[in-house]
Amino acid sequence: MNMPIADVVRRSVQVDPTLAGCRLDQALAALLPEFSRSRLQQWIESGQVLVNDAPRRCRDRVWNGDAIRIDAPLRLNDDCAAQAIPLDLVYEDAHLLVINKPAGLVVHPAAGNPDGTLQNALLHHAPELAAIPRAGIVHRLDKDTTGLLVVARTLSAHQSLVAQLQAREVHREYRALAVGELVAGGRIEAPVGRHPTQRTRMAVVARGRPAVTHYRVLERYAGHTLLAVELETGRTHQIRVHLTHSHHPLVGDRTYGGRPRPPRGADPALVAALQGFPRQALHAIRLGLNHPATGEPMVWEVPMAADLDDLLALFRQERARGTDSS
Repeated sequence: MNMPIADVVRRSVQVDPTLAGCRLDQALAALLPEFSRSRLQQWIESGQVLVNDAPRRCRDRVWNGDAIRIDAPLRLNDDCAAQAIPLDLVYEDAHLLVINKPAGLVVHPAAGNPDGTLQNALLHHAPELAAIPRAGIVHRLDKDTTGLLVVARTLSAHQSLVAQLQAREVHREYRALAVGELVAGGRIEAPVGRHPTQRTRMAVVARGRPAVTHYRVLERYAGHTLLAVELETGRTHQIRVHLTHSHHPLVGDRTYGGRPRPPRGADPALVAALQGFPRQALHAIRLGLNHPATGEPMVWEVPMAADLDDLLALFRQERARGTDSS
């Protein structure tokens, strides 16, 4: 049985130098992250993707300046089942959903996580999202990163939010607990791409995509620093990779940060909490954008995630203990 068609996708993009030499499907996945790679591959294979006005195969290479055009039917997301998974809704109207994502919730189905994702939950909460690419998800948070994430509820809202993200008009602020005592804030500008040998990781690599992260110091503790981090770009694992590249990995980041580093002589409760912290200490605390229907600037902020807040309380107690004993 043919699946019903919700709308038509028409996009034109151009290959930039960082993607020169990549496979067509890889380049499109980087240029249009709002669509799944499998969907892009289907469009390529059916001739609905043209490179310089000619059809190509998924494995064909693209080069700097190549013009890619998509004109394809957008079919319903019936390959992703609705599931009754609780959502912490911060805001909801006819155009947007803003969600406070918990740790452990994968954003959309992928290898190893076929269901039980935010996308499954969204389709249960708002079935009309089946007609939107990735059920309206326009940006991601890693599985174990907590905090704010916006979802488009209509195709026009989806197009507006994608355009705002590409124009760097979406303001995203995080709280990050980093290893090491940073003296001052700063700016990290280093290209991020797939690790050359460990394909499940990202890294700072010469041929990566441009990436810029800004940070400022909020609180200093023994051997650790709480940072406010703002993204200028939104590469995969950007904050985690940039802070590790700067020798200040996130607490709890087993992929990029290595083992916990409790302060020497710290209270046993703090040592145990650090050693047992189960995820990267990263929380998307603030989100700002222009409403896709009204153009009105909107800002949302949520409290610190409870597990990270508890860990910070122990660090503050340790700091006070050090002050009392001096």
